[in-house]
Amino acid sequence: MSSPMSRRNSSRGSVCGYRGSSECHARRRSSSCSYFSPEDFSVSLNQPIFTIALRFLLAIDLWLSKRLGVCACEESPLGGIRPLVRLVEFSGHVIPWFIGTVYTLLQGESVEEQEIMLNLALALLLDLLLVRFLKTLVRRRRPAQNRSEILSTFFVERYSFPSGHATRAAMCARFLLVQLVDTASMRVLVLGWASLVSLSRLLLARQYVTDVGFGLAMGYCHYSLVERLWVTWDCLQDLLLMGLRERLNRAYTGLGMADWKHWA
Repeated sequence: MSSPMSRRNSSRGSVCGYRGSSECHARRRSSSCSYFSPEDFSVSLNQPIFTIALRFLLAIDLWLSKRLGVCACEESPLGGIRPLVRLVEFSGHVIPWFIGTVYTLLQGESVEEQEIMLNLALALLLDLLLVRFLKTLVRRRRPAQNRSEILSTFFVERYSFPSGHATRAAMCARFLLVQLVDTASMRVLVLGWASLVSLSRLLLARQYVTDVGFGLAMGYCHYSLVERLWVTWDCLQDLLLMGLRERLNRAYTGLGMADWKHWA
């Protein structure tokens, strides 16, 4: 027979185990929408000053990003406007921009308009390649608070740094301001759109503040590269004719070799 003391200890152990499991589940629930735990950024005085400063800035970045993610899910403080914010987010995606650019290029009425749309399409492709290269190189995970829906699973990439929406918004905004927009009201509208697209990534907890900030700077500099590599319509025609001539020369050379072998 078991003594009363052993029964009491076993009952206490079961109660403590139940409390521990419940606390563990509660911590998991609370951490499902959190970015980090304080233990992840514990700083030791024995570490170099650069490491301490980097951890401190990273902690500020994560804390500020968490505070701005007010539309991460329906239960968030501003979860009611989440569909509207997602619509703004989609306006900065590469798919509608590329489709609209190609359609305008094909329907262009003047050579100047077609030349502008051609360079915008090339700029979008270059931006997509550069962002994909940096994301694969850095491999920074998205915030834990990020929520993926059925549609966003196909459009949202796995890595976070840098923000492709921010780079695209900054590049397209500067492109439009330099090439197409000539009124003050349209300039305000373009700048407001670029700001809202970048802000939507933070409100939806898609990315961190540093991802968006670096993306804006990268997109602004990206247009300078596009301006230096500007492709004129005459240059494009010369390249196409050059390629056509090379193919024709190869074809004629192949036919000549075939005839020579036949007569030989």
